[in-house]
Amino acid sequence: MSINNMYIKGVAGLPSPLQSELKQARPFQSPQQEALLSILRTAALLRHRITASLDPHGLSPEQYNVLRILRGAGENGLPTLEVAARLIEPTPAITRLLDKLEAKKLVRRRRCAEDRRQVLCWITGAGSDLLNTLDPLFAGSEHSLLAVLESEELQRLISLLNRVRAPLLPCPRTEKPVSKGAN
Repeated sequence: MSINNMYIKGVAGLPSPLQSELKQARPFQSPQQEALLSILRTAALLRHRITASLDPHGLSPEQYNVLRILRGAGENGLPTLEVAARLIEPTPAITRLLDKLEAKKLVRRRRCAEDRRQVLCWITGAGSDLLNTLDPLFAGSEHSLLAVLESEELQRLISLLNRVRAPLLPCPRTEKPVSKGAN
């Protein structure tokens, strides 16, 4: 009997924690299906918590991500498309995202003198101050959200997620996802 056939029958007929959480009566079709849904469900729950932490400060998770990217870029700033490339969750609406941050006076932009097609972006003093306020809050949140895992488990989780993500990343030369059998 294959692992997928054994999996469909369930472990001692008990629903998995994810099945119970989702109020799903039928077992998952495979361990792969349950793992994928578990990753998606966990990401959604974490995102909800992070969003709730940022709401009182008038930021979305994407805006927070942009501010952190620009703080990391330092005084040289970054072109808009480079900011977009570094986002955790890519968005085609990077200009609109930057418009909102600029309206809040958290970032500033300027057209590049050498290449008028490029717009350079920097974090402002107000943006840096806001991040400095949020840093301790998020350091505590990161620890509390993952406090159920021991240090070795965290390292294992990071390693496993890296392995899952690696074949999904775009190939630098083609910008197409790398397939499992690619050279």
